Amino acid sequence: TEMWEETKRKGSMTFETTHIRKDGSSFPVEITNNIICWKGKELKCSIVRDISLRKEKENQLKDALGEVEALKNKFQKQNVYLREEIKLNYNFEEIIAENKKCKQLLSKLEQVAETSSTVLIVGETGTGKELLARAIHNLSDRQTNPLIKINCATLPVQLAESELFGHEKGAFTGAEAKKIGKFELAHQSSIFLDEIGDMPLEIQTKLLRVLQEGEFERLGGNETVKADVRVIAATNKNLEEAIEKGEFREDLFYRLNVFPLHPIPLRERKSDIPALTYHFVKKFEKKTNKSIETISHDTFERLAKYEWPGNIRELENIIERAMITSKEGVLDLGDWQPKQTPKREAFKLNDIERNHIVSVLEMCQGKISGPHGAAELLNINPKTLESKMKRLGIERRQSYS
Repeated sequence: TEMWEETKRKGSMTFETTHIRKDGSSFPVEITNNIICWKGKELKCSIVRDISLRKEKENQLKDALGEVEALKNKFQKQNVYLREEIKLNYNFEEIIAENKKCKQLLSKLEQVAETSSTVLIVGETGTGKELLARAIHNLSDRQTNPLIKINCATLPVQLAESELFGHEKGAFTGAEAKKIGKFELAHQSSIFLDEIGDMPLEIQTKLLRVLQEGEFERLGGNETVKADVRVIAATNKNLEEAIEKGEFREDLFYRLNVFPLHPIPLRERKSDIPALTYHFVKKFEKKTNKSIETISHDTFERLAKYEWPGNIRELENIIERAMITSKEGVLDLGDWQPKQTPKREAFKLNDIERNHIVSVLEMCQGKISGPHGAAELLNINPKTLESKMKRLGIERRQSYS
């Protein structure tokens, strides 16, 4: 009754339900109710339609839309992955990285690039430490300003402070005008201190102050200069060993070692050799006015057999030389052959140093400091000698024979 009252109010009412067949099976139907007037009487009229086929098509469409949504989500995830891959592979200038360890390294690099934290890059010569430093700078919010680079190994002790922090006019003989140092130039930018392990001890104290307080004085001046500088340092030395030898400040090391990165040597990423080779070929094609179309499997095998002590830089030099001598569009390594490491008895540096100190102590009858002491003969500070003895396990009062 309520249904027909609703139909009367609306004039028509349509709804879906299920009908049962005689055999007990069911099927979907659509029912349209109408109330019509005929010869002064109200008549109830119901039209029942079998909508099985329509429901089947609706379900098919629903399933298809579900698949489309699933594929959409899948492609969105793949798109994010591809964007990350593209960013990883193409936002690092000339860095070629297909090796898993290298990709992990670059992921860490991306993480730290967004911050202002100090980065210490420790790796063998030729592993691309400067490229990593440039990538950190170029991915940071300081990229609009130039990366300031300085090689600490080439800094004369007498000029190191002036180069890094500048000097005032008359600060020393020949200082005819005020000079702005590299740290002042790097304000609101990044400075790359290459070969930081070779920085003179006298300068390390000033560098520590810059890292701690962001300020310094120019040589010969009293004015405090503030500098907002992001420091990226690199070395191929073991700084912890340098600390034991008294060659590097321990407090400076901990200030630099906030976020260490360790580039992978080429011998541990030989799967990257083909990609690196192609990269260097393209790089030198214009320089040598040649076009290389073929690199043989044999060439890659020869390159893969080598242990690459000079790392990527050595590979680059080999490819440049091969480009010069190659003919007819084929890369030819010529008479270059992988060097075989000669088999010889290995001597640990610590053993050699220990034996030398012990022999000098024997000559001095165990005397360390003072005239004719071991420190004097070795031309080192007595405290440094004692530190070395402790590190090498040489007892002060032992028999040295």
